[in-house]
Amino acid sequence: MVKVVLGSFYGDEGKGKIIDYLAKDSDFAVRCTGGNNAGHTIEVGGKKYAFHLIPSGILNPNTKAIIGNGVVVDPKVLVEEIENLKTNGIDVNNLYISDKAHVIFPYHIEFDHLLENLRDEKDKIGTTKRGIGPAYCDKFERSGIRVEDFISDRFESLLKRNVRQRNRILELYGCTLFDSDKILQEYRKYAEYLKPYVTDTVYMLHRALEEDKTIVCEGAQATLLDIDFGSYPFVTSSNPTIGGISTGSGIGSKYMNEVYGVLKGYSSRVGSGPYMTEENSEIGDKIRELGHEYGTTTKRPRRCGWLDAVALKYAVILNGMTGLALNHLDTIGKLDKIKLCVAYRHDGVEDMRFSTNPDYVAKCEPVYEEFEGNFGNISNIKKREDLPENAKKYLSRIEELVGVPVKFIGTGAGREELIVD
Repeated sequence: MVKVVLGSFYGDEGKGKIIDYLAKDSDFAVRCTGGNNAGHTIEVGGKKYAFHLIPSGILNPNTKAIIGNGVVVDPKVLVEEIENLKTNGIDVNNLYISDKAHVIFPYHIEFDHLLENLRDEKDKIGTTKRGIGPAYCDKFERSGIRVEDFISDRFESLLKRNVRQRNRILELYGCTLFDSDKILQEYRKYAEYLKPYVTDTVYMLHRALEEDKTIVCEGAQATLLDIDFGSYPFVTSSNPTIGGISTGSGIGSKYMNEVYGVLKGYSSRVGSGPYMTEENSEIGDKIRELGHEYGTTTKRPRRCGWLDAVALKYAVILNGMTGLALNHLDTIGKLDKIKLCVAYRHDGVEDMRFSTNPDYVAKCEPVYEEFEGNFGNISNIKKREDLPENAKKYLSRIEELVGVPVKFIGTGAGREELIVD
């Protein structure tokens, strides 16, 4: 059995909490896409754990955590993350890294800075500048260095070739050039450290499927940041939608039983790009502070606004979602009044058509329905039927609009503050 967890909007929706819950009964947890531009935060026993590369399922000792082939890996960051878990008493012997994942090097990070700085102010993507995009560029330009190369005798020649070629470009822009010997000296240490974790994860996962093991797969970021289906060009460099799960793990669609879309009781976005329900106002500021909306990776304040059922419906149909996981119900319930976007109005016509076309979006405005808030303290509630009527009405309307049930309800930041319906 394979369960998939995907972000529904712009990321930062609490996927880690749902993955952590599902991983308790799963044999494997697989991270399929993205790099250390993403982050999951899980609170366990009052302590917060921030994950950037390692699947958050590693907190469950009986779950094997896999970094899949679709991930781009910064080895320096990964080593630091492993060491941090060890320091906090977390066993990492259940961690595995795909031999087909691509490796991020310092020149990727330099190019990320360079390319973003060269963009006009209105065209800036808002990249985390972690080298993710340039690493994927190398992958598709077919000059990338994979983990299997990184830990082999081929590494030195491949690295020197890439540094020599990248330096010729950097020289044109007057940038500081890279010393391949210096990188080699540092990164060989990372390769030696990570080598014991490397394996062919495709065959590992298919053996698990043959043995009827349970696998939970996670994408990074979210649907509206997808390189194909998101608000291009203000997107990430990979496919955090359902297709990225298959290409980032080697698991075919016939094995996927449940697809859960994670969202919040409101919405948020980091970086540039369109955002239909953004509240660039006092209410947006209030949501940000109530929800502690600051990036796990960048610490940047997130743009905040109301939940958009039009965009959510788009995510549902794109990914074939079978259920929703709605976090921060407690947060949005602290407001007196809650708005929900139920349609877009375009040229006087109201419908639920989502579009990534900037000309179309520029002529749209959100149509809202208003709900009563003030849910009170719901953190200890374990059954949906015991929620306040205002909260139940809000959840039911979301389900009605998008056509799939809310299966998980986050009622607080803690690991156990979750209703499973």
